Amino acid sequence: MLGRMLDTAATTSEAEPGPGRRRARAGALLAALVLVMLGAGAAAIGYVRWCEGGDGGGRPVTVIVPEGASGAAIVDALHERGVVRCGGVVGRYLLQQAGLADEIRAGRHELRTGMPFDRALAVLTSPPPAVPTVRLTIPEGFRLTQIAERAAGALGFSPRRFLALAESGRFALPPYLPRGSRTVEGFLFPETYEFVAEGTRPAEVIRRLLQQFREEVAGLPWEQAGALGLSPYEVVIVASMIEEEARVPEERPLISAVIRNRLAQGMPLGIDATLAYVDPHPEDGLTASDLEIDSPYNTRLRTGLPPTPIASPGLDAIAAALQPAKVDFLYYVLCGRDGHHEFSVRYEDFLADKARCLG
Repeated sequence: MLGRMLDTAATTSEAEPGPGRRRARAGALLAALVLVMLGAGAAAIGYVRWCEGGDGGGRPVTVIVPEGASGAAIVDALHERGVVRCGGVVGRYLLQQAGLADEIRAGRHELRTGMPFDRALAVLTSPPPAVPTVRLTIPEGFRLTQIAERAAGALGFSPRRFLALAESGRFALPPYLPRGSRTVEGFLFPETYEFVAEGTRPAEVIRRLLQQFREEVAGLPWEQAGALGLSPYEVVIVASMIEEEARVPEERPLISAVIRNRLAQGMPLGIDATLAYVDPHPEDGLTASDLEIDSPYNTRLRTGLPPTPIASPGLDAIAAALQPAKVDFLYYVLCGRDGHHEFSVRYEDFLADKARCLG
């Protein structure tokens, strides 16, 4: 009996080691786990560093980043195109560490395969190089021929090409410039513009100036045109005459009133600026023979409006065409060196003003 008890005790001692042996085994296991984890960690760090690197000397790749694309999608696309080594979790981690996800620009980017991760990000987040530009200023009252010369001089194309296109009937700006209008005269808005110095074409300039017209005049009271018996196109014709005739800003509504009153009474407008528009020898000024030119622009001989605007009016002139002063004036004459006019209702008063102002 005692022998059996000893045998049992011996067996129990072998199956259940004491506390010291258990601690030793646990320590060995923990050490093994630590070594495994350290090895895995070192491998992971090595992999991340590998993903940060690049091969260099790769082929060109064009990557288009859509508007609103996520950083993860962009990194995956770079990986798929061979630009960076890693996408997925590691790619997103590198992007997060860089802190540049919100600075990636949408659009077209030129990269290369095998780029280091930080270099690829630098391309995606850098603004494009500045493109050389030129400023083009169109003054109020410039006519189409003058605009063609100035635009051609600034941008390096032929003025004849610009003018031919502007008078081709290809452009419209409803409701102001109706479809089928033969010329854009009057609708190339006077303003200062900036264009790319190389490669800007005449059509681009014309479209830009037409769009500027639309934006500038949108807030004007165009509902007044119907009350004046004018179409929007005819309003611009009136505005172009006001632009050419007025020298003092305060007189624009008064000149507008004279035009309106004369149209209402069926009188010739008698505005020399319309005749100067077709004067074959403008350098000599208007002569007696010029006053007899047979042209729809000769408003001394023809009643009604000329067929087109005669210049590009500014916003104030267009506003005056829509809102003429409430006066009965039918005549005006230039008087004084400051460019102001004397206005009158009766022809006799006009003659008296003319004698006094012009001698």
